[in-house]
Parts: sequence; C-alpha cells; structure tokens
Amino acid sequence: MRILSLQLLPGANIYSHQPVLRVRLDLEELVDTPSNCLPQFNERLVEMLPGLKEHHCCRGYPGGFLERLQEGTYLAHIFEHVALELECRAGYDVSFGKARSTDSDGIYDVIIGYMNAAVARQAVYKAEGLLEALIHHRAYNMEEAVGMIRQAGEKTKLGPSTEAIFEAATRRGIPVTRIGEEDLLALGYGRHQQKVWATITSQTSALAVDLASDKELTKRTLADGGVPVPGGWVVESAAAAVRAWENLDCPVAIKPVCGNHGTGVTLNVTSPAEAERAFSIAAEHDGRVVVEEYIAGRQYRICVVNGKMFAAAERIPAYITGDGCRSVRELVEVLNRDPRRGEGHEKPLTKVRIDSVAITVLAKQGLTPESVPVEDAVVYIRDNANLSTGGTAVDVTELVHPDNVVLMERAARLIGLDVAGIDLVARDITKPITVENGAIIEVNAAPGIRMHHYPAVGRPRDVAAGIIDYLFPDDSNGRIPIIAITGTNGKTTVSRMISHVWRLAGYFVGTTTTDGIYVDGCRILAGDTTGPTSAKAVLMDRRVEVAVLETARGGIMRAGLGFDFCDVGVVTNVTEDHFGQDGIEDLQDLIYIKSLVVERVKPGGFSLLNADDPCVTALIPRAKGEIVYFTTEFDNLIVRRHLGIGGKALFVKEGIIYAACGNMSRPVVRVEDIPVTLGGLAQHNIQNAVIAAAACHCLKVPLNFIRRGLTTFDQNPGRLNMLSIDRFRVCIDYGHNPASYQALINTVKRLGANRLVGVIAAPGDRRNDVIVNVGRIAGHGFDYIYIKEDSDLRGRNVGETAGLLRQGVLEAGLHPEKTCTVLEEAAAVLTALAAAEPGDLIVIFYEKFEKVVAVIDKFQRKPQEDMALAVISPYGQAAMASMKSI
Repeated sequence: MRILSLQLLPGANIYSHQPVLRVRLDLEELVDTPSNCLPQFNERLVEMLPGLKEHHCCRGYPGGFLERLQEGTYLAHIFEHVALELECRAGYDVSFGKARSTDSDGIYDVIIGYMNAAVARQAVYKAEGLLEALIHHRAYNMEEAVGMIRQAGEKTKLGPSTEAIFEAATRRGIPVTRIGEEDLLALGYGRHQQKVWATITSQTSALAVDLASDKELTKRTLADGGVPVPGGWVVESAAAAVRAWENLDCPVAIKPVCGNHGTGVTLNVTSPAEAERAFSIAAEHDGRVVVEEYIAGRQYRICVVNGKMFAAAERIPAYITGDGCRSVRELVEVLNRDPRRGEGHEKPLTKVRIDSVAITVLAKQGLTPESVPVEDAVVYIRDNANLSTGGTAVDVTELVHPDNVVLMERAARLIGLDVAGIDLVARDITKPITVENGAIIEVNAAPGIRMHHYPAVGRPRDVAAGIIDYLFPDDSNGRIPIIAITGTNGKTTVSRMISHVWRLAGYFVGTTTTDGIYVDGCRILAGDTTGPTSAKAVLMDRRVEVAVLETARGGIMRAGLGFDFCDVGVVTNVTEDHFGQDGIEDLQDLIYIKSLVVERVKPGGFSLLNADDPCVTALIPRAKGEIVYFTTEFDNLIVRRHLGIGGKALFVKEGIIYAACGNMSRPVVRVEDIPVTLGGLAQHNIQNAVIAAAACHCLKVPLNFIRRGLTTFDQNPGRLNMLSIDRFRVCIDYGHNPASYQALINTVKRLGANRLVGVIAAPGDRRNDVIVNVGRIAGHGFDYIYIKEDSDLRGRNVGETAGLLRQGVLEAGLHPEKTCTVLEEAAAVLTALAAAEPGDLIVIFYEKFEKVVAVIDKFQRKPQEDMALAVISPYGQAAMASMKSI
C-alpha cells in the first residue's frame, strides 16, 4: 500500500460541501485482499482503535463498519475509516469519508473530511503506517502517532483571538478565508472585504501599532493628552537602571521598551540588586529598558473597539495555594494539569512556567521553586497578570466607573488604535482614576481577547462580535454579487456578456474566463482561469463590486469551488464532452459535476437553468434558491408550466427576448440588434444573450442597461470572429466538442458561401469515439477539411488524434481527396488560406487564438497579394483595433 498524492479541496467540492482531503492510494499487491483474509488483522485493528466500533459506515448504525470488517472489506475502505478515527482521537470530530476506485487498477481515491488540514495530512500518513504495521505484524506506537497528529493541529490552529473572530464572522454569514497557515483572515469578498490578523484589522493604523509598541512614546503621548501614567526613564545599562530607581525613590517596574505578553517585565523592584537583575531580564528582549514608578493596585485590561469600551477584566497573576506537602514546582505542575491550560495561546488559559522572572518573584516572598509552602498559603509565581504568563481573568465590565470609561476611550484615541487593549492599575475601578488612584501602564495593539471570552469568573464578553460589528456595520455580510457560470458550451461568451452589462451599469467587475482574469476590463492574468484559484483572485480584489466567474468542469473536479455561495448559478447546457477524462464516462457524470454550482446558490439567490436541455432540467431537485428558466423557444412546455405557477423565465418570441414573471412579460431587446447573433443567424449566441439577460435581470440590473449591454457587445475574441480577406471570409472559433462544432456549422451554413472549408482539431484527452464523432460532424458540414492537431497532444502520439478525426470525416461520406492533414496549427491555417477560392468561408477551430490571428495577419500583409482585413485583431501586427463578430 502506498500514498501517491494528497490534495486539499478546501471549499465545496464534488464529494462534499465541506473541506476534504483527497488521497490517491495504491493498494499494490493487496488490491484484491479483503480484511477477513488477513490473519488477526481485524482484531488488532479494533484493539488499537476501539473507536471504530462506533463507526456507522453505509449501514447507518453504530457497529456497521465492524460488520463490514468481519464480512470482508477492502483496504481503501479501511484506510478511510482509520484516518477519520485518528483525527477523532486527536480531538477533531470528523466523520465524512469515501473510498472510490479510479480508472487505474488498484488505485483508489480516498476522501477524508477535515477541520484542520495539517491534522488530516498527518492522520493520513499515520493511517498508512498503522495499516502496514498490522498487515506485516509489526509493533506500532499508537500514542506517539496520535500525539504527532495532535501536535500538527496545535502548530497550525488559529489563535484564540483569531478563532473567536472567525466564529463571529461565520455566525453573521460573512465568508471567511484563511490566508496561509497564519492567523490572517480575509473576511468578506471584493470591495467589502476586511482583513484581520489576530485583532489587528484592515483599519488599524500602522503608525498607531508602532507607537503602541514603544512603551515610552506611548506614555509621553498619553501624558501630553492629560492621561495619568507612571513617571520614569529609558535606560540602556544596569547601572543606569539603578540610578533611575534611586531618583524615583519608590518601588519601580522594569520592562523592555518594546515587548508584549508581559515578557521581560519585573514589578515592585525595591533594591539595587533587584534593579540590576530586572534590567538583565528586560534587556534579553530589548536593549532599551523602561524604569518607571510601580503603581500599586489591581491590574485590569480594558478593551476598546472603534472608540468605545467593550469589555473590562481584572487580571489575577499566576499563583498556587500551598498544601504543606508539595513544593512550589510540584504545585505548579498540578496547576498546569487543568485542561483549560495549554501552550501559548492555544487554550483559554496558559500554562505557568518557572523561569528567571518566576524565581525573582518567589525570592521576594522568601521562597524557591523547591520550597514547600504552608497549607493555604497563597504564593504568586508572577507579579504581572498577563494571561500569556499564566494569569486568570475576572470580568468587571459593569463595574467600571463612567469617568474611567471615558478615560479609556480617550487613551485609545490618543494612540490611534481602532482595537486597543489598555492596561490599567487602580486600587478601585469603581471610582474615577486619579494620580492617587491609579494609572494607565500600557496601550496594546493586537490585544488578546480570550480573557474576555473565557473569564474565570463573571460574564463572557463577545469582543470578537464587537470587532465584526465594527468592520461590517448595519448587519452587512461582506458579500458582493457573484454570478457563477458552468455548462459545456457558451460559458466564456456568457461571462463576457454579463460582465459587459454590469460595467455599463457602472460597476467595477471582476471576471474569470478561459482566456484570463479580467478586472474592470483589463486582463491581469492570461490563461485558462476558470478554477477556484482564479475565482479567489477576483474575490480578494478590494476594487471588485461584482464577480462573474466562469466555472469549468476541470477546476470543480480538481479543487472544488473558489467561493462558498453564489447569487446566481447558471448552467448553460450539458452535452458530450470530456468523456474518458477523470472518470467521466457519460452525461450523468457531467450533470453531477456541474450541479455543484447550483447546489451552492445562496438562500434568496437564483438557479438559472436551460429549459431546452433535459440534462439541465434534471438538476431541478438539486438546485437551490429560486429557479429561473431560459429558452430560445416561446412554447417550451417547462417554461409555460413554470410561468403558470408564477415563476420567472426569459424566452425568445418573434425575434425579441422577453423577461417574464407569471403572466406578465416585458421586452428586453431585439435579437437582430445583438451583434454576436449575426442578425439572428447564430442560434447559439441568441441563447447566450438570453442567459446573460436572465442573469442580470435576476439581480435587478435595469432593463435599459441590459439592452445597451447586449447591443454593444461586439468584443468576443475567439468566439465566432468573422474576417473578410478580399475574395473570401474567415471565421475563428473555439469549438472543441461535438455540440460546439454542430452549433457553429449550423450558423455558418446560413451565412452563404461557395464552399465551407473547415480547419479542424480536437483535444487528445477525449475518448476515441468522441473524437471520431467530431470528425463525423465536420465531415457532414464542410465541403473541404484541413485536419490539424493541438500542440498539446494530451498523452497521445503524433498523428493519432488527426487519424481519428479523419476516420470520422470519411465515415460522414466526404471524399478523401477533399481532406488534407497538416498537423501543425500555423501551417494548417496558412495552407487553407493559400488554397482559398473566391467566395469561400474558412472556419478555423483554434487551439491558440493569438497564433491563428498572427498567421492571418502575416498572410494578408504579403506584398504580392493586395489584401486587407476588414476587422483587425489586437494580436496581429497590423494595428488591429478590435476583433468583432460581424
């Protein structure tokens, strides 16, 4: 057994709407070996993982998986359950899994649900090791394995403050994207997006963060603003620290100028020796050290969000209570066994450490770590009360005197922080703070909020929700309109049309298509950008107000969706394509894959379905939101019934596109006024226009903008592009499957030509019968055919795909003398152009659009031939201003 690959699918995918890990697993020689044929395997497996007894499996009840084990099940299935159980043992409650065979013998795709990607990865590797050990009767350290899985989770889990914000955003329905494995979150999409890193937000001033990190500058700023702060100096040597202590003539606090989480802080220093030692501790963190008055009193943390005090907690320094038997060190060990305590910030409380600062604090109490305190004696391990050094918190929000609330809010404004943690020492917080009653010690950027969410005593305060309310006021969910378009044909044209309409309506639009990512009409990345990574690139752009996302099969299969929900999910059609790829064998497989888009339509959104395509109407039970139909036929029975019950649809009647709801309909635009329909001859582009109109109409784009958008849409590079070259015409199109070939041939036949000449190809990764069928359709449609091959052979030998196409062409009855095979694309196009006769219409199905246009451009520039292009392409050298469908 061997793991071949791991792939994360972090969004909705074809297996689940939740994140999964896809494991490509090779069972090797064990492919046909069921569990009941492996000696002692079942017994040892359940002994090591007793939680498997509770797994339901497909039986639907606890113990179902055990029954499968005893009956005999195969290792891919067992691998799935073992990996899931290991995640559960590590503290992550997941239960979703699948094991599916692939096209290759012995190779399985095992799907594992996860809450933490690092945990899932580690669990998968440990599952492989455990099963290998059981099969070969080797020992296996289960405790160590689970510990490593748990450790992987602790290293990559969100910190408590970030996790609280994540949960608060999720409760509000705000989409959340974690960036990398840091505590950095993107909340919302496009122009509404905000980022948070712990409690630093997109609105946090960098100047304010730098100011807050310098304790001395912070004190000066506050003092200048009339806020009580302790007096003191900045020193850079132990001797200077002693002199500062002498000049202050009172107990002092010594701490690094730049530091956080209470590191390097020593309080209540009362002698030169203590001052020297405290300086050394602080200097480990910063060469510049603050020596300031020690303010006696209780320690408080005040959290201010957007200028308003949100929460207040009294912080209690870490301490233990003596029992007369155990040492300080032993009592600290007992304290740290509290399940609420963890390393760093992983849990509500932090474990207490006996370090140099703790030894100093103990020494002030006449103790060492080995001392045995008398029964009921309270021994402090720290003077400072930071949670990060083991302190605890008591909520006192409702006890804060109103004058102190105003003071805290003023302090946050003086420093300029939108989210601030203010450290206050006061004898009594219920009374106004004066010089005699306390002072502000620090103002912190990126304050931890777990003390407010998990106080040891008192009411929890949901500071994270307060931060979310500040970043997303008025119950905003941080979303922008998302239109996702899938289907077999028409996706790119529809995406371009919709984007054009929205841009005319005044919106900043981000679009993904097969030829690149566009932001406000400018291509920012070339290539086939129809997968989740490209969708995320658009949604992460804070300029984007509307996202139009072409969502292709490949991206869905490989990595799922790049968004959580869309407002409009469009399925243009589902026809024969990609058969023989990625386990796709028939139309039902394609329907299943493409259904994901309409399954992820948000509540209140729209599933836009092709009423003329039975494969699309089969999606009705899976579609979410309101179903809106489109059709090019007025008398479509599904549409008539839908309108009869008050539904919505867009249809074509007497050459006009109508938008209808129930028995009411409004004209949108005349088909002949839409340039890409070639005056109504291009039936597939009529359908594309209806889809685009429907998608925009669903989101309440005014009809006048829809009309203007469709009637001015003539920039559609690579899709039904018509060029006139003196005596003949050329049509360039991206058709690459049987349906697109047939649609284009139906169109060009209406354009009138002495001869229809095809320059054809097909992707090599399609099934043989599909490629032959493309050739057959071309053979029926064209008078002469040039057969070429894509430069990307997709696993086939040179000439193999061309041979299959030729087979189909000849099966259609085209005479062999009317075919010519020229494998290289540029050469094939040039050959067709050179052999053109007056009145020909040459239809080129391209692989590389720019290459084809460059060949045409070069051909028409030959000085011996007086030719001119009526329409000029931006990709050629002949100053082609635009590529228009005419």
